[in-house]
Amino acid sequence: QEARGESATSLAERLEREIEAILEGPIRAPAPTAAGRPHVIMVVGVNGVGKTTSVGKLAARFARAGRRTLIVAGDTFRAAAIEQLTVWAERSGADLVRHQQGGDPGAVVFDGLRAAVARKVDVVIIDTAGRLHTKSNLMDELVKVRRVISRELEGAPDETWLVIDAVTGQNGLAQARAFMQHLQVTGVILTKLDGTARGGIVLAIAGELNLPIRFVGVGEGVDDLREFDPREFAAALLAPPEPSGLS
Repeated sequence: QEARGESATSLAERLEREIEAILEGPIRAPAPTAAGRPHVIMVVGVNGVGKTTSVGKLAARFARAGRRTLIVAGDTFRAAAIEQLTVWAERSGADLVRHQQGGDPGAVVFDGLRAAVARKVDVVIIDTAGRLHTKSNLMDELVKVRRVISRELEGAPDETWLVIDAVTGQNGLAQARAFMQHLQVTGVILTKLDGTARGGIVLAIAGELNLPIRFVGVGEGVDDLREFDPREFAAALLAPPEPSGLS
């Protein structure tokens, strides 16, 4: 029995190392930002995945780290998204560039980047309208927004982060594939992740799509967007379930 116990422990350790290796495989250092301009992050995703909230939490993280941050409210289709980012900007001390609901997303992005350069901000986070990944015309609009960014600031965006709801499971992979076909996605923000129950989607994104998980959302609070730690996640995935306390 002791030998079997040691064997099981050894197997679990090897499995944990393999999972960690899969998750660390896609991780790569971001390209350095060109001198004299802000670091630009474009955030994309389908409707209802927590994209705008993630943008607000990112702004709070950067602002707390002492980096002057500007949010661009590029989701001009939802008044709620604009108002939500207004609250996040006030809460975190970030700057905000917004237009009225129904405005041209490209125009607000253009104005936001001009303002970022003039104000000498460190980081620009661009929210975009959620869209079904199966609608090519809507995806083409995102491509146009990206073109505005790259035309205004050479080499930008530096990062394009796709927000995926972990609850969507395999559909999240389909979303990622579609966005990767249209945009140069550099990483994933995974929301509603409890650390173990959604493990499959994490491994699939890293292993099949070679995309790094940048952040995970584990709650609604401002501090509940955390940097993804492959070692911590691998250990949690294989940890024995806690007793339910039921007799």
